Amino acid sequence: MTVLTLGLNHTTAAVDLRGRFAFAVDQLAPALQVLHARLTGVQQSSAPPEVALLSTCNRTELYCALGSNLGGRASHLQHTALDWLANTGGVGHDELLRHTYVLEGGAAARHAFRVASGLDSMVLGEPQILGQMKQAVREADAAGTLGTTLHQLFQRSFAVAKEVRTSTEIGAHSISMAAAAVRLAGQLFEDLGKTKILFVGAGEMIELTATHFAGKAPRGMAVANRTLERGEKLANHLGAQALRLADLPDRLHEFDIVVSCTASSLPIIGLGAVERALKARKRRPIFMVDLAVPRDIEPEVAELDDVYLYTVDDLSALVQTASEKRLAAVTQAEAIIETGVQGFVHWLDQRTSVPLIQALNSQADAWRTAEIARARKMIAKGEDIEAVLDTLSRGLTQKMLHGAMAELHSADPQQRPQVAASLARLFLRGDVNPVKKDQP
Repeated sequence: MTVLTLGLNHTTAAVDLRGRFAFAVDQLAPALQVLHARLTGVQQSSAPPEVALLSTCNRTELYCALGSNLGGRASHLQHTALDWLANTGGVGHDELLRHTYVLEGGAAARHAFRVASGLDSMVLGEPQILGQMKQAVREADAAGTLGTTLHQLFQRSFAVAKEVRTSTEIGAHSISMAAAAVRLAGQLFEDLGKTKILFVGAGEMIELTATHFAGKAPRGMAVANRTLERGEKLANHLGAQALRLADLPDRLHEFDIVVSCTASSLPIIGLGAVERALKARKRRPIFMVDLAVPRDIEPEVAELDDVYLYTVDDLSALVQTASEKRLAAVTQAEAIIETGVQGFVHWLDQRTSVPLIQALNSQADAWRTAEIARARKMIAKGEDIEAVLDTLSRGLTQKMLHGAMAELHSADPQQRPQVAASLARLFLRGDVNPVKKDQP
């Protein structure tokens, strides 16, 4: 199989473009099934394609395992996958191509290992990506598009990530997006203990961010979520108030800090709502953090006076700290990853021999079955057991050596030494090669 990675991330595409290709968890399985069907029609191989899709606020990546010996169809398959992704995001093929990367074989494995280990993240060493990758694998498995090759790739990715975590300090010096948001808010408000904070959404990122802000003991906190029950659960955990998302426009002015991260495909906090909130606040500033991809807060909000709006991309500079210590850890991590890549490539190379091994085993079983059947007939006729065993063993060895002898006898004189050497390695296994160098 050929392993392929195609994607875009925070280094190749801005947040607005990435937002076009964001998939909610419940969208992954149906999307994978559509792509799998398209690749199956193009590949024309006995081995079905394998596909997994990783979608986070920082990246959307397709991982594919395609049949070997694709020849000219390899580029066609890449084109098919890219077209599917472009159509999904509603952009042109060429436009998307300018923001994507395509990696194959060992390079694809190296990328997966680096992503799992947090080396390719906006926040170096952040641990959330590993959980997101595991979710992507579960969804691909549920969709029926995860095969042996991708399963092996991801399991090795997780093992490498675990070794990087335990053997290096790659995560010890990372600053999460949540911590970065708290730090920025502290620069605007002298005392976060006097602020009121609104969290929009109730997912993992909001829970993490809310936990960081809760440590500053703010004057009040509230959680607004589309599903009130889930919002209440997080609010109770934080000792906060739960709001209906529909009540957000009328309550927005009450909060000094707003952090939003939902799976909505459209902005849920518009320019007009923020303008009204500012008017009600008598121009007191609002600190806003939009951690969602696509955006939860209309980008025009950033142009308003007294609004300080940050997106995931805006936070990237703040999280790059403790560089010297991290660079030392990165060097160690890269060495671990390279060992993992070599192991996966070796496994992948061995997989190409599987059909031949299966065919050899099948042929050997056929020979064995034929000789046993003949031996049983001889025994039924009353022939001597020793003679039957001798005949059986001779029959098996003749069948095993027939092809090798035929190849040796039919080889051209120039090729015969090479054929003889190969047969010696296969059948004599280290014994002295009886073929003389000067033998024609």
